[in-house]
Amino acid sequence: MAKLAGSNRQIPKVLLERARELRKKQTPAEQILWECLKNRRLLNTKFRRQHNIGRYIVDFYCHDKLLIIELGGSIHATQQAEDSIRENWLKSHNFTVIRFSNDQVFSDIEFVLQRISQALIP
Repeated sequence: MAKLAGSNRQIPKVLLERARELRKKQTPAEQILWECLKNRRLLNTKFRRQHNIGRYIVDFYCHDKLLIIELGGSIHATQQAEDSIRENWLKSHNFTVIRFSNDQVFSDIEFVLQRISQALIP
C-alpha cells in the first residue's frame, strides 16, 4: 500500500504537477467538502485532497482508513467506462471508494458527511 499511496511513493512529475494544479482550481463542490474535512474536522481524521494513488489522482483520501471520496460533476456522465475502470483498480488494491455527485454536496452536505462518517467507523 505504501508504494501506491504512502508518503514515500514515487510520483511521476506530470501527475504531481497535475495534482497541484487541481488543488489550486477546486470545484465549488470540492471547496465545500474540503472545508468540512480539512484540519481533522470530521471525526479527527486526516484527509488529503487531490492525492496521487498509482496513476490516478483522487479527490479526497484518508490514508489511515484507505478511504477515497470522489465527487462527480457533469463530466462523469460522459466518462462512465473510464470511471468504472478506475474504481475497479482502486478497489482491487484494497481501497474503499465512495462517490457523491456535486448536487449531493450542494443540497445535502449533512447526508454526505454522515456517509463518510459511516465509512470511517467500521
